[in-house]
Amino acid sequence: MAHLLIAGGGIGGLATALSLARSGHRTTVLERRDTFAEIGAGIQLGPNAFHALDRLGVGEGVRARAVFIDELRFMDGTTGERVAAMTLTGAYRKRFGNPYAVVHRGDLYQPLLAACREREGVTLVPDASVERYEQDADGVTVHTADGRSFTGAALIGADGIRSTVRAQMLGDGEPRVSGHTIYRSVIPIDKVPEELRWNTVTLWAGPKWHFVHYMIGGGEFLNLAVTRDNGATVPVTGRATAREYVLGQFPGIGSTARRLLELGDDWREWVLCDRDPVDGWTDGRVCLIGDAAHPMLQYAAQGACQALEDAVVLADLLGHADGEGVVQILEKFNAERRERTGRTQEVARLMGSELYHPAGGRAVERNRMLSAFSQEELYDRVSWLHGDRAFTDSAAAHGRAGGSEV
Repeated sequence: MAHLLIAGGGIGGLATALSLARSGHRTTVLERRDTFAEIGAGIQLGPNAFHALDRLGVGEGVRARAVFIDELRFMDGTTGERVAAMTLTGAYRKRFGNPYAVVHRGDLYQPLLAACREREGVTLVPDASVERYEQDADGVTVHTADGRSFTGAALIGADGIRSTVRAQMLGDGEPRVSGHTIYRSVIPIDKVPEELRWNTVTLWAGPKWHFVHYMIGGGEFLNLAVTRDNGATVPVTGRATAREYVLGQFPGIGSTARRLLELGDDWREWVLCDRDPVDGWTDGRVCLIGDAAHPMLQYAAQGACQALEDAVVLADLLGHADGEGVVQILEKFNAERRERTGRTQEVARLMGSELYHPAGGRAVERNRMLSAFSQEELYDRVSWLHGDRAFTDSAAAHGRAGGSEV
């Protein structure tokens, strides 16, 4: 069995460490921060995420704090019209084999962290900021900013959209700034009037803006996320923003959506960034996964889902390899994942421009198109994404699934 290094202790990094450990490998996870923790608010998990979480042995832990959503609801944000809704119970769960749920990011992260801490062969190293790597025919050595060195059979770059591993590997500069700013707030559910406590992921689409809300934390909180296409050019990450400023950004919002928006407090803002899909994210014994490989906008709600898929596929392919053939295995992983993740990146961008932010006649045409779909047609539209079982099929084909089948 091999010893593998992982740069980044976020969701993708921990999922990869756990997946590899379940296949018998040793892993060392190098996290730049001084503690292993996940920041952020709500996150959506499709059935494909639960397929992966079950394979990792943490599906039940995540389910324990998840809110299982009844439907995805699309509303016209100015008129208040209910445009379309995709039911997520019954036929949806039967077709895709798992539920659709929402969680606080910490409620996804903590089961992964606990499983890694309990797993023999996983070493978690905080305050270890990866600065560069070097490799030869026998392995990879990683050098951290404080002068330490770590050596393994391969390096997995799971260090996010501004990955230092990617910077050395591809040298493709800073991420693309989308021009969209998202404002987030999480509030206790007891602040929300009873008639607005919907068990849905609801999206209000307006001209160059949209507003999403749903319950998280086992139903104890309401997650609010409102996005404006304001032409922002400078990245911002989690900056505190005045409530009055946020409310002033959406003067045309409808009355019900306005009521929900006004509940928010302690707002923070991010300027959304992504990258263009690339064909290759390997360099010999070094490979990228998750946001380091294929960062995407939030609009398809698939960033974490695709990172979890990456973790399972990579461990399936590495199987019981002892370091021999690692280069070829990483290249095969890249080949198996790039089409699906690249398509998801592109779809996420299109959803922002074509579904969430149109104005005038384009918005009217969008509403007409969406409202015409039957439930089965809506399921068909998302089946490639929500129901893809390629990574579990891959495990069966290689005869080395790292956990329970789903």
